[in-house]
Amino acid sequence: MAIVTSSTSQISPANERVYHQSGLIGDWKGNWAGNNQAVGFKVVNIRGARAQIEYTHNGYTERGIGEVNGATISYGNVTVGTKDGKNLVLLFSSGVGKQSATLQKQAAPGSDSILMGSWGGYSADIGKSASFRVLAINGKEATVSVTTDGITRQGTGYVYRNVIMFGQSQISTDDGQSGKIIYQVGSKSFTVPVTKYPPADSSSSVDKTA
Repeated sequence: MAIVTSSTSQISPANERVYHQSGLIGDWKGNWAGNNQAVGFKVVNIRGARAQIEYTHNGYTERGIGEVNGATISYGNVTVGTKDGKNLVLLFSSGVGKQSATLQKQAAPGSDSILMGSWGGYSADIGKSASFRVLAINGKEATVSVTTDGITRQGTGYVYRNVIMFGQSQISTDDGQSGKIIYQVGSKSFTVPVTKYPPADSSSSVDKTA
């Protein structure tokens, strides 16, 4: 058995860092604490210690590369950080003074979010099952885990509208509820209809045996 479980729920420092950093990605909007002027900060993507950002203040948008340090991003005189992935604290510090703002994450565009989640299904016609877990979407890239023919592969897929392509497999959906996984083995292509599983925390019954 390749899966190792431990009695304590532990997340590796590297995974925790990636988790916090993925919480930073998105479009944030709010107001300065002092003068209530609008301010915005958009984290387009994160590549290791570099983040592609857009910083909007005084009606002007700067685009550039910020420096990632743990769960914070620094860009010029500005540092941002989030603990919960919903609220972002923005601190501006220069020689003459300091300002702070609290920003809220804006809802992601629908085309991205409808693919998020765990998908699975079985095709009686070909006698095959498949599952596709979309763990995170970052612009044109998605962190996925795909199981076809009993083999699970994990990695980064490519997002195009309502389709994610990963290796020899892809998933597509029109409504965010049902879709299909198409995957290739050698020269043969298989299609498995799939549905999205409800989130674990939406279940009213708790399975005590788990």
